[in-house]
Amino acid sequence: MYRAALICICLLFSIIGFSQERYITKQGYISFYSHTPVEDIKAENNQVLSIVDLSTGNVAVTLLMKSFEFEKALMQEHFNENYVESDKYPKASFEGEIQNLKEILDGENGVAAITGDLTVHGITKPITMEGKLKITDDAVNFDGSFMVTVADYEINIPSVVARNIAKEVEVTCKLEHTPYR
Repeated sequence: MYRAALICICLLFSIIGFSQERYITKQGYISFYSHTPVEDIKAENNQVLSIVDLSTGNVAVTLLMKSFEFEKALMQEHFNENYVESDKYPKASFEGEIQNLKEILDGENGVAAITGDLTVHGITKPITMEGKLKITDDAVNFDGSFMVTVADYEINIPSVVARNIAKEVEVTCKLEHTPYR
């Protein structure tokens, strides 16, 4: 009986300890920005799911493409129906790892170098990004950005609007994680 109780207590503490290493947000923010001489286009998504595991440095992010909101409804419609084909490819995701997590945890650096795979439009490509990573007892916050080449993800832009959409778009993230319970 004593041994069973001891095992249960050990398991409980290991689960508690493990869960304190994982942080989550279901309302992260990701935007993208396209600048051309003809037009600037910005879309925002506040329904981003992200998990960070500080014991491994692993990061996972997923979002629904239809959750991007544009200033103009017609842009949003074209984005979902013609460009990213949201019905066929409903999600975008990123799986990666914080390369310099030990330095950040030791307080030596607040800029995270994150590498991993970005999947958009059914195509997966490796990316590297940097951003500010702030870790406290009750939060893990990441603010960063990276560039995405539209053609790398086989997103076809009709020639009639090709001058309106940049070949590279800037993706910006603001992810405020809380302990996963």
